[in-house]
Order: sequence, then structure tokens, then C-alpha cells
Amino acid sequence: MPVFVKKLLLWGFVAFLIYFMAFRPDGAAQLFRGIGAALMAIAQGLGDFLTGVMS
Repeated sequence: MPVFVKKLLLWGFVAFLIYFMAFRPDGAAQLFRGIGAALMAIAQGLGDFLTGVMS
């Protein structure tokens, strides 16, 4: 993919995030809360796995 297209997509994504947070703050908060919960579940699973391997 050309560099110009990558930059265009990146800036479009950033603009969408700013728009989403400005005009739908509740939806944005729920989205980020869900992402955080998923990351925490992954970290917990990885920790449980490593604990099981070390035991």
C-alpha cells in the first residue's frame, strides 16, 4: 500500500475518533471501557497460564 494511502487512512481514523468523542462521549466511553475490560481479561488469562506453567 502506498505511503500516501496509509497516511490518509490514519488521519481519517484520527479524525473519526475525535468526532466520535466530541459528539458521542457516552458511546466512546463505553467503547474504551469495553476495550479495557478485554485487555484485562487477556492479561488475567495470560497470568493464569504462566502461573499454571510455573507450578
